Amino acid sequence: MRIQVICGAGASSTFVAARLRRAALAAGSEWDVSAAPADGVDAFADVVLLGPHIAALREDIGRRAPRALVVVLPEDAFTDLDGSRIHTFVAAAVSAPKGTS
Repeated sequence: MRIQVICGAGASSTFVAARLRRAALAAGSEWDVSAAPADGVDAFADVVLLGPHIAALREDIGRRAPRALVVVLPEDAFTDLDGSRIHTFVAAAVSAPKGTS
């Protein structure tokens, strides 16, 4: 699964993506995780995770990545030092019935 973490400038998303990548590897999840600024959305991503500070861009980003599940990260995502909470959050969002995340 192709996951992209988006924040305003791409700096904080880099930390979140690295932590999520390590947690996914440890959990055996086959996830390709990358980071980008808000103007670098991957149109082919399966999941786009938005920093809570750019939640207002959700619809716009959804149009730019039409096949992706676009999810706003919880406020504490940037304090998850090992990525395990974010991994659990993403796994739940992906497995939720469509339209509930």
